[in-house]
Amino acid sequence: MTAADVPEQIPDDIERAHLRDPADHAFAIARFDVAPELDELARRFWIPVWQVPAGKESPQRVLQYPVCLMVISGRYARFYGVMSGLSTTTLAGNGWAVGVMLQPAAGSLLTGHPVDVFTDRHVDLGEIGDLGRLIEPVRAAMSNDPAAPGSQAAARDLIEVALHDYLPVDEEGRLINAIVDAVESDPELLRVSALCERFDLTERSLQRLTQRRLGLSPKWLIRRRRLHEAAGRLRDPKIELAALAVDLGYTDQAHLTRDFRAATGLTPARFARRFTSEERPASK
Repeated sequence: MTAADVPEQIPDDIERAHLRDPADHAFAIARFDVAPELDELARRFWIPVWQVPAGKESPQRVLQYPVCLMVISGRYARFYGVMSGLSTTTLAGNGWAVGVMLQPAAGSLLTGHPVDVFTDRHVDLGEIGDLGRLIEPVRAAMSNDPAAPGSQAAARDLIEVALHDYLPVDEEGRLINAIVDAVESDPELLRVSALCERFDLTERSLQRLTQRRLGLSPKWLIRRRRLHEAAGRLRDPKIELAALAVDLGYTDQAHLTRDFRAATGLTPARFARRFTSEERPASK
């Protein structure tokens, strides 16, 4: 199956990681599933296209998922390790990017290295195996009209063909995929000890595995999942912070506030107010 066979934009279930300002309308993001046979290697594509007015900037803040990223734009092509803190990219002028959110297993497979060497940093895509061969063809596919479905499908097809070279995913890679999926999908997994028990691993073995394949610790993985859920639920104007703190396993509301502010620079209350009508500027 090619990307052109699946032209529909998928429903967005990862927007909570993107701490976008709801008043910022300078860009649009299309997100697409990868071909089914690549499910163990990549999660999805995201393709932002932006038109930022002259003299202005559009900062994009993201609490990255525990996966590496591959991004090709008209100005750069990069491989990103996991950002342990807040990732910020500032958009200006007109532009586009084609991004691939990989699976936890993929970082080591694509680079040939433990991914902890890429934590909190990026490298030129040309330094990662032979993936540099994708840069010019993807740019050519997007050159005429980056917002057109045909342009985006052609770019996705090129990347999917290249990713097939990294199959099959190894047994350890499948294990780290399963561990991350468990943390992200089960809100009851709030302790590293519970994760160890779920997968019959010692804490030391789990630490080594996540360091090698994710570049970060199991504790970070659980904390990031809680922050993602908090960021998603805070967009509901009816949310009560004290109840949210309890639901997410924090000791109290103050604990949630400290953790969220440390990660995002905003208190939960301040972040939530961005999504209320009182704080949104009137549409023009």
